[in-house]
Amino acid sequence: MRKVVSFDCYRTLINFDTRAATHEIVKDRLAQLGVDPDQFHHDAYVMRFQGVVDAYRPYREIVRSTLRNVMLLHGLEYRDEDGEALIEAIKKFKPFREVPDALRRLKSEYDIAIPSNSEDDLISYAVDELGVEWDYVLTAEQAGAYKPLPQAFEYLMKATGRGPEDIIHTAQGWEYDIMPTKRYPGMRRIWVNRYGFPGSAAFQPYEEIKDLSELPGLLGV
Repeated sequence: MRKVVSFDCYRTLINFDTRAATHEIVKDRLAQLGVDPDQFHHDAYVMRFQGVVDAYRPYREIVRSTLRNVMLLHGLEYRDEDGEALIEAIKKFKPFREVPDALRRLKSEYDIAIPSNSEDDLISYAVDELGVEWDYVLTAEQAGAYKPLPQAFEYLMKATGRGPEDIIHTAQGWEYDIMPTKRYPGMRRIWVNRYGFPGSAAFQPYEEIKDLSELPGLLGV
């Protein structure tokens, strides 16, 4: 049985730029009220994290409620079409340029899996853009839980039939993926640090790469 390389999808494989997409929706209202865009988008990021660690809800609901709540916090009027516009933007996000080639190389030696904080129909847009055949496409909808909760990673192991020692988890998400997988001894963890964030010795051992172009060589492909 081949080892599995599992990938966080959004921000690891797909340029999931929700900040830019959200800003396009609200920029006129931010300017009208003099709201600091950096603070607004930081608050949205925190609220989205809070949304996924509560009891499971469909991802669309989290997208809508996060946008509504952060707009309410800063005094902006929320309209139903705002949430729908953000969901439509998510469907159109594209892969980072080095990703398809790296995935094709890895596929020759490993099974590949996506465990994503998404739902089945939304992840299909990303899968189509990536252009490779996946062995496993797993979602929070299937698991009934979002990363960083343990249920999401336990579902990855159950669905692939692999233990931690047979999984190489590769992700950009520090708090969603790298920190929580420390609880699984034997799981190889690779941080795709696209944005040059500081890491932490407290969550070693993990390996660090700047983008997916480095991954095939690291894994001997």
